[in-house]
Amino acid sequence: MDADQFAADSSDAIASQTPRPLPPTLDSPRAWKMAVAAFFGCFTIFGVVYSFGAFFKPMATEFGASRAYTSAIFSVTAAIYNLLGLAAGQLSDRYGPRPVMAAGALAMGAGLCATASANRLWLGGAAYGLGVGVAAACWYVPALAVVGGWFVRRRTAALGVAVSGVGCGTLVIAPLAAALIQRCGWREAYVLMGVAATLLLLGCARLIEAPPSHEPTAAAPIRLTAAMGTRDFAMLYVSSVLSSVSIYIPLVYLPDFAQGHGVSRVAAAGLVGIIGAASVGGRLGLGAFAGRASTIGLYKATMLLLGLSYAFWIGAHGYAPLVVFALVMGAAYGGMIALSPAVIAEIFGVRGLGALLGALYTSSALSALAGPPLAGFVIDRTGSYLWVAALSGGCSVIGYLTLIPLRIRKTT
Repeated sequence: MDADQFAADSSDAIASQTPRPLPPTLDSPRAWKMAVAAFFGCFTIFGVVYSFGAFFKPMATEFGASRAYTSAIFSVTAAIYNLLGLAAGQLSDRYGPRPVMAAGALAMGAGLCATASANRLWLGGAAYGLGVGVAAACWYVPALAVVGGWFVRRRTAALGVAVSGVGCGTLVIAPLAAALIQRCGWREAYVLMGVAATLLLLGCARLIEAPPSHEPTAAAPIRLTAAMGTRDFAMLYVSSVLSSVSIYIPLVYLPDFAQGHGVSRVAAAGLVGIIGAASVGGRLGLGAFAGRASTIGLYKATMLLLGLSYAFWIGAHGYAPLVVFALVMGAAYGGMIALSPAVIAEIFGVRGLGALLGALYTSSALSALAGPPLAGFVIDRTGSYLWVAALSGGCSVIGYLTLIPLRIRKTT
């Protein structure tokens, strides 16, 4: 099956439904409260996840572990939340988002505190991966589903606000984590972050409400199977696997690289914060600009820019080029994340969008499991980041080449 036939079948199914009047609560101040709660939930969850680079070196040093072994903690965490996102969304649909998100809040606190008390790296990694990974899964997809359900006219803007919490959390929490580690050690830093994150997430979960029903129920499992059988979905999936390698590697290794070139711990962790700040601009700016340009064309351009940004890392001989890399890479990465739901919607339609996104996000789990450990292995064996940076940039360029045939196929 190709996307033309798939979209045509979907259009026929939607046309056969009798539309329901839209509830007045949609696009209302009450709806914006959900977007704000989702923003702070994403801020907290991914601020913790993407601060791992600040903990990377002190944990590896204390346990005498290799880079490849230590980076596997982040890889397992990212794989867990990308794989479990679809299941978390289904639980949220069945039982409501609030209990799922509250469970994620408790998992976050328990995971970080257990990591802080581990006397073996593998125990700390298991606690961190399960706790933080489950927490992120319980928040990200359900939060996007909630915000998407509360909006119609301003849906794109509201989703942009919600996902910008990821970048803002990275900007704030990564350097804050480095400062805490410098002041009281990595174990105490994780305990403090665990307590604070749990309280913040529980507060956000308390504000979240399931959206009012305003669309007919769709046969999502059948739709998902049909979509995954198309060439377009295959191209998107393969390109996502490749580009995700380019996203995860600097989040783990860029602070370590910078410290090895004489940059202070806090300034090195600040590079991850800069990536987060630039990604906010990419998410909001490119997401808004997509309404006046080809969404798929912009998506391809951001993937190519992501790959080319690694030229700044490869040629870096000081802090300034690394800042430029973080800015360009972050803007490209943020734009890709903001545009991917719109690309899926343009090709396959909006019915069953959450299930399709959940399926696409499993591609990031593969990248997370393979990318950072492979990079650590190369660095441990060669003592150089050159090949890792070249590999990372090359993956996104190949991902861009994979997407060249992708385009909207108009249906009648």
